Amino acid sequence: MKFRVERDVLADAAAWVARSLPARPPVPVLGGVLIEATTGPDGDRLTVSGFDYETSARVEMDATIGDPGRVLVSGRLLADITRALPSKPVDLVVDGSRATINCGNSRFSLPTMPVEDYPQLPSMPQLAGTVAAGELAQAVSQVAVAAGRDDTLPMLTGIRMEIEGSRLTLAATDRFRLAVREIDWTPEDTGQSSAVLIPARTLADVAKALAGAGTVELALSAGDGMLGVTGGGRRATTRLLDAEFPRFRQLIPAEHTSAAIVEVAGLVEAIKRVALVTDRVAQVRMEFGEDGLRLAAGGDDVGSAEEELPCELDGGAITIAFNPTYLLDSLGALHTDRAQLTFTTPNRPALVRPVPAPPAESDEAPASDTPEPLPGYLHLLMPVRLPG
Repeated sequence: MKFRVERDVLADAAAWVARSLPARPPVPVLGGVLIEATTGPDGDRLTVSGFDYETSARVEMDATIGDPGRVLVSGRLLADITRALPSKPVDLVVDGSRATINCGNSRFSLPTMPVEDYPQLPSMPQLAGTVAAGELAQAVSQVAVAAGRDDTLPMLTGIRMEIEGSRLTLAATDRFRLAVREIDWTPEDTGQSSAVLIPARTLADVAKALAGAGTVELALSAGDGMLGVTGGGRRATTRLLDAEFPRFRQLIPAEHTSAAIVEVAGLVEAIKRVALVTDRVAQVRMEFGEDGLRLAAGGDDVGSAEEELPCELDGGAITIAFNPTYLLDSLGALHTDRAQLTFTTPNRPALVRPVPAPPAESDEAPASDTPEPLPGYLHLLMPVRLPG
């Protein structure tokens, strides 16, 4: 086996595939990546693949193939080596049980693993529809921030994907917060209605990697418990989580008594400053009133901090407290300059939504003094109980 490929192309492929490999594979071959060099009427092609029986990743790229063949090498070592190589073409030659990588003045020799022991990559499930890659990547990142990380509660470590005709709904929660995003897509069957639970970290990595692909294909086999994503010469599959996701819609408040609009950048910086003195309770108090927003944290034992910010308040004054990390995560997921926060009582969930930029100044009177939040995304936060 012998081929030549551009260093950046191979490095990107190896890095992405290696991310899907287990840190401690139960058997050595599951820590490897399979490199296949083929020739045919459509030209020379090189594929780099990884599979651990749960997730698979495959990248296809152009290359100059001298001798077709297959080789299995350590995925993380290949990723580390290709990332460190100079920006020159890479030559890889397999001779017996060794794979030699030459790039400029650099030369590496790697042991190979038995290809015959490597599991066959899963086939892609049936195509369910297509969606804009950038929009999917943004939507997944907005909800993945709220997913749980406790593997003992698998139902909270996933992103629920609901398909209802031309509408995709993504949701994630860790019990302390909930993020929901709706986007449009093009289904193969406009009458399709289903819901699956996808590992959040896997979906986030895949969606981010394919963000520049233009359009991605989603393939789904709920019966076999598998999701496939394809785009930009890359494809990935993952096993679905066999767990019951909470009924999240009943958690979302249907009405509110107070609503505030704030500048996101200023609020984020202020939260970071006052959070420096948060104690073990880890809370930032927010006091909304006619004079604006007052942030406070800490106490006599650990030091205290306060900061005042302007805000537009509609409704009664309210004092409420949040975990600063969760609050910052919600604001960072909005991707707008302004945010709307709505409340009922200090002990009930609050909603954070993106708000569009104000219209440019003109002689015409604005249609409404209170701008409506952008549709499609919301972030629910459980408040921290105030002392006393």
